Amino acid sequence: MDDAITKAGPQDQRWELPDYEHGRELGAGAAGRVVLARHRATGTPVAVKYLSGAAADHEGFRAEAELLAGLDSPYVARLYEYVESPYGAAIVMELVDGISLRDLLRAEGATGPEAALTVLKGSLLGLVAAHRAGVVHRDYKPGNVLVATDGASKLVDFGIALRVGDTGTIAGTPAYMAPEQWAGRPAAPATDVYAATATFFECLTGAKPYAGTTLMELAVQHTEAEIPAEQAPEALRPLILAGLAKTPEQRPNGAALLIEQLEAVAGAAYGPDWEARGRHRLAALVALLPGLLPYGGAPSVGSTSFATTTIGQVAAGPARFGTRAKLLSAGVGVVLVAGALAGVAVAGATGSGGSTAVAAPKATTTLGAGGGPSPADTGSPTPAASESPSPSPSVSASASASAEASAAASATVAAPPKPSPSTKAPTPTTTASASAPPPPAVTPTPTVTPPGPPLRVVYIAGSASCSPSYMTVSGTVSTDGAADGTLTLTWTSSVSRFPVTHTVALPKGQVSVKFSDSMPFGAARSLTVRLASTPAAGRGQGSTFTLDTITCNPPR
Repeated sequence: MDDAITKAGPQDQRWELPDYEHGRELGAGAAGRVVLARHRATGTPVAVKYLSGAAADHEGFRAEAELLAGLDSPYVARLYEYVESPYGAAIVMELVDGISLRDLLRAEGATGPEAALTVLKGSLLGLVAAHRAGVVHRDYKPGNVLVATDGASKLVDFGIALRVGDTGTIAGTPAYMAPEQWAGRPAAPATDVYAATATFFECLTGAKPYAGTTLMELAVQHTEAEIPAEQAPEALRPLILAGLAKTPEQRPNGAALLIEQLEAVAGAAYGPDWEARGRHRLAALVALLPGLLPYGGAPSVGSTSFATTTIGQVAAGPARFGTRAKLLSAGVGVVLVAGALAGVAVAGATGSGGSTAVAAPKATTTLGAGGGPSPADTGSPTPAASESPSPSPSVSASASASAEASAAASATVAAPPKPSPSTKAPTPTTTASASAPPPPAVTPTPTVTPPGPPLRVVYIAGSASCSPSYMTVSGTVSTDGAADGTLTLTWTSSVSRFPVTHTVALPKGQVSVKFSDSMPFGAARSLTVRLASTPAAGRGQGSTFTLDTITCNPPR
């Protein structure tokens, strides 16, 4: 099959799947094109991504489809069908009613804490499905997160995904790449956690974590620079410190663990209804951008029905595989969900979020031998692009009726009613007679204040650094602030004066406590510090950091 595809020529750039009625072209490039289409049997709108031409990467395209076929999650754009023929290959994808997070951030700036937490959680649930299937996305960024008109979010574009433990080409979007990704280490879920946290940081602050303008600057900043957690709201800094830790071992090992921490922190800081308020906020933001919704605001017409795809070889036709899936009609405006497509440009879209080629004609940055980076590769704030040309073209159109209804329902979020002040009954005044005896003395009953709720320590996030003679550990403790607590740092070494114990107070009412402590090496060959809180933290309890003199003061 492969030989028939790669040796056939010239390939037909206009080849189309006969089961779909094709609409307008959303983007085109040297490797193919993306088209809005409608399934003929059901009227369901879909996105068809065609791969063709001399620059086509059939192996990578097929690998993307195979990975998507193994994922079944409402938080990941679904693959309906993959087809190969002598004229090219095609992926038929789900369409989502909404806009990309990149477009939303570019138009509106920071989303606010509750909305940022909500959009992160939704797309992280997509990562959970991928990680459970043994897949690492490797290109989580605002351009690959879609925000629907109801405020839900979904993860798209598995164009450079790998199986856990595999080592592929060094690829990704520089502004969101984890330190180990720059070094070409095997794919791991913690790499996606880093990129998701960088995206979360951008939602909170309106800016990327690091502002380097060249690949070299970004590589150094992501691997060595201090984590800019102080730019985020205080209650959310522990999430930033944990997710942007410089080594994967210091981060939550996968999206599921990051969601646990996110929910604990969000509940403690913003109350039990934080997610509902966040979705209302996101829905209102999407409704403010009708020009970015597809179909020009006209409703998508289709019948509610379903069709099934075929797995295996179709007689006298192209090779197909896919998932057995309902092709439900949308009935509303939708936005294209497509994977990386080399060279695709969206007509009328300026500065769409994405990443560009450095050493190969890929839509996502590939680091290797070859020419130097362009400003778009590095996240440069130059007019060329703020992130880089998008590998997942978005559709510019007006709002649908459902989006307008969503805006009307959710543009204003009512604050919870304030409790009315209690009314204290007046104390009656008694006038004593001159001849009346004085009242007997009454011993007041002591008032016993019931104990408040116990302190809950969510987690401890720390990192270690050193100079030639000192080791310093610093970080943040996240709590619910219900009561007082204590963080204990226990320093150990082979030197006799150790162990040394230092404590940090966790005051009642303070939900985020920063700490920093240093210890001289002295005659010690190495130093180890152990972090523990009272009461015990849900995450990070007993975490240790060890540094030695050779690491901190290498021989010259």
